[in-house]
Amino acid sequence: MQGTSTSHLGVNLLHARHQGLQQLPRSQNDFITEWLPWRAKYLNVILEGEQLAKGGICEQCCQAEGSIRCMSCTHVHAWCGPCTVKAHRNLPFHKVQRWNGTHYQATSLMELGFLWHMGHGGEPCPQSWDDSDPEELGYVTGGGPPNHGSVMYLFWRPYDDLTTRKSSGFQMTIVHTEGIFTHQISGCNCPGSDPIQWHLELLWQRLFPASISKLKTAFTFDVLDHFLIDALECKTSAMSFYQKLKRFTNNAFPERVPDRYRELMRVSQLWRDLKHRKWFGFGHDTEEDPGYGGLALFCPACPQPGLNLPTDWRAQYDRQYVIDGNFTAQHMKMNKPESDVALSDGKGYMVSEGPYQSHLQQSLDSKERSTCSNHWAINAANINKSNLQSTGIGSTAYFQKGERTWVKSSPSLFLPPVLEIIPAVGKFHLAAHKFSCFPRYSLNFVKGAGHLDGEILETLWAPFNKISPTARSMTQAHRQEVYDDHMRDSNWKKLVGIAPPFHEVQLKLAKHPKAPSGNFGSVAWLAEGISIEDSQDQLRSELHQLPGPVSTRQEVKTSEKRQRLSARIEKFHSNGQAFFKSLEIDGTFIPQDDPAFCGKDEEEEDWEFWDDDEREWQASEEDVEELASELMKERELRIGQANDCLDQLRTDLGNKAMTANSTREGTRTKKEIQKVVARVNKHVRSYQRARQAILWLDPDVNMAQKYQEIRPEDLACYVAYVVPVVW
Repeated sequence: MQGTSTSHLGVNLLHARHQGLQQLPRSQNDFITEWLPWRAKYLNVILEGEQLAKGGICEQCCQAEGSIRCMSCTHVHAWCGPCTVKAHRNLPFHKVQRWNGTHYQATSLMELGFLWHMGHGGEPCPQSWDDSDPEELGYVTGGGPPNHGSVMYLFWRPYDDLTTRKSSGFQMTIVHTEGIFTHQISGCNCPGSDPIQWHLELLWQRLFPASISKLKTAFTFDVLDHFLIDALECKTSAMSFYQKLKRFTNNAFPERVPDRYRELMRVSQLWRDLKHRKWFGFGHDTEEDPGYGGLALFCPACPQPGLNLPTDWRAQYDRQYVIDGNFTAQHMKMNKPESDVALSDGKGYMVSEGPYQSHLQQSLDSKERSTCSNHWAINAANINKSNLQSTGIGSTAYFQKGERTWVKSSPSLFLPPVLEIIPAVGKFHLAAHKFSCFPRYSLNFVKGAGHLDGEILETLWAPFNKISPTARSMTQAHRQEVYDDHMRDSNWKKLVGIAPPFHEVQLKLAKHPKAPSGNFGSVAWLAEGISIEDSQDQLRSELHQLPGPVSTRQEVKTSEKRQRLSARIEKFHSNGQAFFKSLEIDGTFIPQDDPAFCGKDEEEEDWEFWDDDEREWQASEEDVEELASELMKERELRIGQANDCLDQLRTDLGNKAMTANSTREGTRTKKEIQKVVARVNKHVRSYQRARQAILWLDPDVNMAQKYQEIRPEDLACYVAYVVPVVW
């Protein structure tokens, strides 16, 4: 009986869902238990997929032997060699297999005759083949593979027939996310074509060459992006990443795969530099170079006067700095440091190497041991390690005593003479000190420190410790760029995560326990109300865009939209009455049509704003406590709505600026601008509604400063850049 109960668990859950019963969140074990009865069937389907497909007949020509299948294409296919190449004309990185009589065996598109053409939009160059006897090449009528009639095959040729090729052809190893591929490349031989420029043609094919003069290896843009994200998110080294690609290519014999690890290290460094220059806006002006810190992304959580600090912050707060070092981030000495090539020296977060070395030469390197018996970090750093260029890295967020920063001994560093320093030790480091340090340097005894741990930099050192072994043996320039990239990524995560979007807020609220009123689904009900507001606004905008004489067809469509919206509103009111049936809300939920739906003509402006006719929900004093939790839910949802609108506004304003600055002129460009302006207006109106609701639900001056009113001048787009509202 126990086995029977388990086998029907999935059916019972589906039945319960159809019955509309309240379901608890399902755990991972629930899903696994639901799958267990299907395990044998899953395995059978996978094994059946290993048999000869389509009866061994080519599905394209229906004549030749269909012994080729593609593991990357969707559905099951069976092709002959020429048809496989034709079907993969623009899919050079698909993995194909050939039936050998008993099972499928890995092959390649190049072995099947695939030829990659550079230039001419992927078509063969007219000058790439000798004209003496073209019918022998397999590219003209009647010269194709057997049983293919008079079809012209531009991308098929016998693999061993390379005698008639000119010298422009070469073989290249291409590294992609699916593995390492080898392709025969055909260059352009047209008059004026310079083989020296072929590396630029590879870029147009979204291939990054490992060398300019020797085109033997290239990396796809996709695999370089994958490596950068893997390195940032998973702390994957270049060796581990390439080993993964080798196993994707040939898991049984990875040593047979070409080794391009050194090339990956070099090309990924170049790709990282290009991506950052592009992201920071230095790609369109080649004469402008990023200055000191020009490729550093500012931390949105850091104190910013006028944004998250009041204007009189100097009178209310004292500055706090922390200086912390990471002695795990060591760097070995280079054999030839003079040959190191820096791509972004001093343009990120790490200091420029030249001024830093000058500072070290002028500073006194005192190796005074710490007076604290338990402070092993400084004492360990003082140990002579002749094989290391540096014993770690240091950073400053706010002041703390305890790390090796010698200000008075360096002519390049200074402190104002009137500066009063109150030394303190972070709570994490304080535990490593002896007991007498606690009353002297604990933040608990510093007036105005508040509940502060003083260890903000430790959150940066934690991910750094995972990449330090990899960066230890890099060149100085490469190491600096890797650390800059991880610090930039840390600030990027803060930037995109500091304002939660609407759906994340809705999901978070839905996971909370039930409200005091005992209502289930109130979060979904509130979200539906916000969605109805947006639908009302969308319909109103569409009505204003209708021409003067409205056709019958337009009237029918408009009537249907109104009916659907009216049904949603009635259902919303009905659910609201069910949720809050114990409250005195007589007359509050009476459906009222918005005046904008009455067809009244209004003059359109360049910037259209809609101030909602707010109908406040006035509850009695007895209902305030019961409504408190629901009001807080709506507040959080409105904040998510405002954040989404601001994010979409920035994107649309950027699109508007790019469209307006386009060199194209004409009706099409004007229509594109009008569409973008309409989207901007829509997001502005939605933001204004969210802002009004936020201020009504939380009349706090900080919320009013954070979510300010958008004015037309805040949406102005200039020639070179966009000035959106950013908080």
